[in-house]
Amino acid sequence: MAQVEWFDDLTVGMRFKSPEVEVTEADIKRFAAEFDPQPMHLDHEAAKATLFKGLAASGWHTAAIAMNLAIQTRPFGPHPLIGAGVDGLRWTIPVRPNDRLHLVGEVMSLTPSKSKPQGIALVKWTMFNQNGEEVYTFTPIAIVPRRG
Repeated sequence: MAQVEWFDDLTVGMRFKSPEVEVTEADIKRFAAEFDPQPMHLDHEAAKATLFKGLAASGWHTAAIAMNLAIQTRPFGPHPLIGAGVDGLRWTIPVRPNDRLHLVGEVMSLTPSKSKPQGIALVKWTMFNQNGEEVYTFTPIAIVPRRG
């Protein structure tokens, strides 16, 4: 695949794959304690009585992990990931302690700006666990610079 640096280097159908990360029980509880302190994210026994039937990562923790993996993937080369919003955000199955996650992105559409040196790229990101199960999807509305 060609080096991606600018909006002009992207093509519809282009794919990206992130490194893998393991989510520990400590990670789940630490995030939840600060940002989403609910029983299903903090306590094994209490979590058994919830819809999740066991300890699960907060959806916002899952989203933060996905963002970190997208940044590591560098789909727009040296340019930061800047968004105007997000479409298609879905949590499909819970992330559990010791899950190993990776992210796959696919360029869905590219719209060059008529008035600015940039374009809008829609990359659908899907996060999978170690079993190949989809755990999360989101499609940011990314603002990507064009060549000079």
